[in-house]
Amino acid sequence: MNRTSRPHTGNRRATAAARALGAALSLTALLATSACAGDSQAASETDPSKVTLTLGDQAKNLKTLFDASGALEGTPYKVKWAEFEGAAPLFQAVQAGAADTSYAADLPTLQALSGGVRVKAVGALRNDGTHTGIVVRKNSPVKSVKDLKGKQVVVSSAKGSIAEYLLAHALKQAGLSYSDVHVRYLLPTDAQAAFTSGKVEVWATFGVYKTVAEQHGGRLLINGANGRVSGYGFIGAAEKALQVPAKKKAITDYLRRLDKALAWSRRHPAEYAKAIQHNNGASATVAKALVDQSNSALLPVREPVIRSVQKVGDTMHDIGVLTPNPTLADHVDTSLVKE
Repeated sequence: MNRTSRPHTGNRRATAAARALGAALSLTALLATSACAGDSQAASETDPSKVTLTLGDQAKNLKTLFDASGALEGTPYKVKWAEFEGAAPLFQAVQAGAADTSYAADLPTLQALSGGVRVKAVGALRNDGTHTGIVVRKNSPVKSVKDLKGKQVVVSSAKGSIAEYLLAHALKQAGLSYSDVHVRYLLPTDAQAAFTSGKVEVWATFGVYKTVAEQHGGRLLINGANGRVSGYGFIGAAEKALQVPAKKKAITDYLRRLDKALAWSRRHPAEYAKAIQHNNGASATVAKALVDQSNSALLPVREPVIRSVQKVGDTMHDIGVLTPNPTLADHVDTSLVKE
């Protein structure tokens, strides 16, 4: 969007302020309840039945999977969900002690580590990359990545997202530099509204937002398949949580149950799609697409995973997006997920 098409600046600022205040209040509430839980857990830190595990999630992705599969039923520990629109606020919660685990793609995890978030990658997830894409309006003259030169590209959700890596990598493959486009960061819901209304021409996004964009006036320019993105994501665990024996046991059990839930989703794609429709308000078409693009299994964070993701970090560091560039191998705990 250019600056001349902003007739309601005051209202937008008020809305942004309200959203920021709401996010702050939500995080404050999480902090308060987490602090209370921490007091009661200190005396029985070796007994998982005495702890509450706060699971970080984005857009109800994991919660929907667990609700549909029933894989979290009967846990010896209490479970609480911390839901966020994107990875950045999720990692803020982890850093603040308001979430015990994280769930994010490779680059957002690297970005969090670069920013000093004390989190360990404890399990890897992988998909085929098609969940990430660059979408343009159907009437856009942009027909190839080379046509993006000089264009504004909206990236969701924040600096260092997996969608931004796709954009950077695609530009490099097309012989363009990152400075050949003008990047603007918007949270997915804001970007979706702007894209649907025609105020955004090019949008680099992911997941349900990409799928919905294609359903509402969007044309897929390119996706993350064929190695354009690594396809890896991570379940992370707050270092503070891992230092509590009972919580580490609970997180290990949670990961085992996540693997079972993913196996269930592979065996029951139709049921999983219906759950996405019900829990996330998605249409049948969008739900099916999300199932087709979903993660396949939980993997140990071994050398091939680390090497692939480190290349992502190196690329983003080279264009000035990821500074400093963390060494992923220094932020891994391989003791929770085995082969």
